[in-house]
Amino acid sequence: MHLLQILLPLQDNTGRRFKQKDFEHLKEELAAEHGGVTAYLQSPAEGLWNQAGATDRDDVVIFEVMTEEIDLSRWRQRRADLERRFRQDKVIVRYWPLSLV
Repeated sequence: MHLLQILLPLQDNTGRRFKQKDFEHLKEELAAEHGGVTAYLQSPAEGLWNQAGATDRDDVVIFEVMTEEIDLSRWRQRRADLERRFRQDKVIVRYWPLSLV
């Protein structure tokens, strides 16, 4: 079993906020594809990182899915699609092996 997380900012690089329906659509896609999804949409997380000597900040929402098998090439394609859809240079998609108790 694997846990996958997708981190998406609330706005694009120009500061334009995404519509709630953009996130709802992704949530529905992931639920249909994986049989379920957890979406942290109400209380965005705050991301900070240093780039070229400056600190950048994003408010992000997080989507999680669990899956038995992981097809990394398919997830790389999904990440590229999300980068286009959400007008981002890079979308973070990460995964971990997972054991249930």
